[in-house]
Amino acid sequence: MKKLIIKLSLFLVALTTLAGCKKDLEELYNNPEKSQTASVPGLFTAMLNNDRVAAKYWNVRTFLTQMPGVYAQTAYFSNTNSIYRQNDSYVQNYWDDFYTTGGNGSGVMALYRAMEVRYASLSATEKASQNLIMQAAKVTLIEQAAKMVDLWGDIPYSEAGSLETSSTIKNPKYDAQKALYTTFIADLTSAAAFFKANATNKDFSKADILLSGDVSRWARYANSLKLRLLMRISKTDEATAKPAVLAMLADATTYPLVDGGNAGSYSPASADILLQPLTNSTSDLSSAFLEGSWYAPDYLLNTLMLPNNDPRIPVIFDKYGRTTNGKFVANATYRAMPISFTSAQQESSFADYAVLDSATLLFNQKLPGIVITASEVNLLKAEAYERWGTSADAKVAYDNGLRQSVTFYYYLNNLNQGNGYTNLPAPATATVDTWVNSTSAAYTGTTTEKLAKIYTQKWGHLGVLQSMEAWSEYRRTGYPVLTFPNTGKLAGFETPPTRLVYPANEKTYNAANYQAVQSKDTRTTKLFWMP
Repeated sequence: MKKLIIKLSLFLVALTTLAGCKKDLEELYNNPEKSQTASVPGLFTAMLNNDRVAAKYWNVRTFLTQMPGVYAQTAYFSNTNSIYRQNDSYVQNYWDDFYTTGGNGSGVMALYRAMEVRYASLSATEKASQNLIMQAAKVTLIEQAAKMVDLWGDIPYSEAGSLETSSTIKNPKYDAQKALYTTFIADLTSAAAFFKANATNKDFSKADILLSGDVSRWARYANSLKLRLLMRISKTDEATAKPAVLAMLADATTYPLVDGGNAGSYSPASADILLQPLTNSTSDLSSAFLEGSWYAPDYLLNTLMLPNNDPRIPVIFDKYGRTTNGKFVANATYRAMPISFTSAQQESSFADYAVLDSATLLFNQKLPGIVITASEVNLLKAEAYERWGTSADAKVAYDNGLRQSVTFYYYLNNLNQGNGYTNLPAPATATVDTWVNSTSAAYTGTTTEKLAKIYTQKWGHLGVLQSMEAWSEYRRTGYPVLTFPNTGKLAGFETPPTRLVYPANEKTYNAANYQAVQSKDTRTTKLFWMP
């Protein structure tokens, strides 16, 4: 596993002063496979070409499966005594990748600030043609910045990047997390309206490796991200969230969403927001998972999916098995190792339990980076309807969300063509209907029970590839009701944290501003949206 070597000059950049090497920015390109002179379109392409969004080894191996996936139990973990303690070097790396270029991420903040400077220098005509790019870049920045808030709380934002914007080095203040969310929601509202009111152009279409310059899809993306953030604050600021969400749900023309046309059999490739691999990419996630996280999580398989004969099981998991007398013998059924197993039991028994599916997750070179999907959006709608609207509307959205999750995971499986992998056909409608209508997943019960089903199914859909969102939703809703082994854990780390603590370099090099948030910098401090 590679280890990043960070020079002292980059420490200052990592502290969100964003000194940013101008030579690096000059070398950014419009087409990620062909070098060009840096420009607003070229910098935007680099923002989108983000290893923290794409399905790449480093992010999955060192972050998703090591921290949020463990804390949300969407990833398998070895039951060691330090499993709930964050890995400081990997946390530092994730932080740096948001603020700086280079490393294993694209440095979306640094690139956005460089775009602002370049855009300001353009003529009025050029600005008019490239404003679409700036709007899309703002949405791209917000999607990643919201994750930073969800991980840490207060973060440097408004003053980050002073060297690029004003040619001065200024250690940035920490912006309050609630105020940041308010800004994000307002900016997404403006961006979505801008996309609806403007046609695409060739510069935007060329630079946009995410949605190919499709302004209607960018409008849906901005609105759906706004819906996600509004529902995230809805437990602690319902007065803000409720009217805004209901206005969106009442006017699909003004506020189109990434909802797959509200059809169970939809096209994820054309409806969802997915970062497809570059045409020359040959990487997959086998190393990321096989280095310790490729076994099935207990609650997800044993409690949520198996009792309901969930039709997604065959494309998310493999039964696995043992080699006996030179012949591989598959396990008779799908089942996950119990969460209560000690690390010694895990080591001796793992072959008797299910693992992640090879075709869908381990060796899939076509696996996209997942930004937001129709299933998530419909399950967010279901929650809003159940809390503030009608249960009938909630059921329609919930059922759509479940059906779309099935479609989505079979879509991922079928992306991996050839190489000896078997692509499974989508299950029969009757099979999906039975799951949706006739098992414990069915939308029945009290309001509390229905909301629990919405929250749990959304957590299951997000899974390991969206474990940051799964962790955020788990902290917000308290579902599913998970058990975390705590016997023999290090003192002070008996349970998962409620947030990450700030990385060491930030505390050292931005010390004056860090003092303002130091009292909140504990692993048990709640974020503002947590009930």
